[in-house]
Parts: sequence; structure tokens; C-alpha cells
Amino acid sequence: MGLVIRELDPDPALRGVIIRAADFHERAAPVRRREGPLLGVVVLVSLGPDLEVAGERIGSFAAGLWDRPVVTGHFGEQAGYQLYLDLLGARRLLGVPMAELANRLVRLDDLIGPFAAELTEQLAEAPSATVRHALAQRLLARRLGEGCPTAPEVARALGRLRASHGAVRIERLAGEVGWSRRHLAARFREEVGLAPKAVARLARAEYARALLLAGRPLADVAYSAGYSDQPHFNRDFREFVGCTPAELRFVQDESSAA
Repeated sequence: MGLVIRELDPDPALRGVIIRAADFHERAAPVRRREGPLLGVVVLVSLGPDLEVAGERIGSFAAGLWDRPVVTGHFGEQAGYQLYLDLLGARRLLGVPMAELANRLVRLDDLIGPFAAELTEQLAEAPSATVRHALAQRLLARRLGEGCPTAPEVARALGRLRASHGAVRIERLAGEVGWSRRHLAARFREEVGLAPKAVARLARAEYARALLLAGRPLADVAYSAGYSDQPHFNRDFREFVGCTPAELRFVQDESSAA
């Protein structure tokens, strides 16, 4: 069988924390995939053999923002339940500031303790993706805590970066929230995981990648994403995605000698 993915909506009790969920299973030749930039937190409950992520063989894990490309893969089979969490809502579920997950893979049992084993065991016994999702959402809703409140200045700055796809200048953001650029950078990095400038560049690359995958011409994408020239576009895109914009459609999947 090839890759089968079931996209699932979060329970209303978890909206604002979970953006979406996916149940997946794949049996195929070993493969590696370049993952695009993501302004969010990933939690994966592995229900099959270990995966390969960023050169590490791992089972269930959580990962925050990355400022470089990430290659994932499997050795012939993979199965799991994956959550995409909001950057600011994730702390209510995981209990740690996002600075602790930036550019890192953290094994799920190291992060949330015995709950990781309970979650994995119950999901593994579920007879279908629908049942598995409903069960996971109930368990996760029970775990949801208040967390530390996000500074409204950080929430506003992140919202502006998202809405503008990274186009707003950091000096302007600092002025809008009434903080110095240095103070904004420190608080933002603690609560989001990366500094505002890095998140702005990541947001721009994420937007450009989505436009390219939708079939937009290169020149239109560079302009729409706010790049001043093609070399700048190529340089930033390669840094975050791992290839040039022109190469994107050819390098998503690579054979893997597992």
C-alpha cells in the first residue's frame, strides 16, 4: 500500500491548541522526504516502526520551530497519529515554553511522562482512524492545562507576522507593541521558539513554498512573497526548504538505503 492519510478536525475543546490532526499509514520502499517550513508545533504518536527525522531514528516525539530544512523518512513502513499545534496554544498541552522545542526533537515520554505510554497504548488498540481520533481528543482534552499566559505583545507580534507572511519589519512590530526591539526579541524567542526576524523569514518561505506547490510561476511567487530579487529568493528558500524554488517539485521524495 502507498501513503494513506486521513485529515481530521480537532475537538471544539481543543481549538486554539490543535490546528489539525492526521492519521496515517504507509507501506512502501524506504523513502526520505523534505519537509517544508511550518509555523507550528508537531507531535507525533508512532504506531509503527521507528521513523527517521533529521538524521535520528525515533518513535513518538514533539518538535517546535526549525530554522533549517528537516528530512524525514521510514524504513519500509510507518504508521501514526500526528498533531499540528498552535505555537502559543501548544504550551497548554505540553507544559513547556516553545524555546525548549526549537530546533529539537524531544521524545514524547521525556516530555509528557507516563501519559505518552497511555496515549500510545490506547491508540494502538483502536480499530479505525475515526475511533483513534475521538479517543485521542478525549485523552488530550483531559490533559489540557491553563499554562502560562502568553504576553499579549507576543501574541500580537506573531499574529502580524502570520497575517503579513513575514513582510512586516521587526522595528515596526516593536513600535506597535510598545517594546524595544531587544525586549521583543527576548520575550518572543522564549514563547515562540525563535526570534521575530527568524520567524518572519520562515513565514515568508512557508508562504512561497505553498504558492509554488499551487502552481504559481516563479516570478509571481517571488513578488507575492515580498522578495526583492531572485537571488535573495533563492538564498532564503534554500536555507529553509533545502533546495531552490525551481528544484522544489523534483526533490520532495528521495530513495533511501535503509
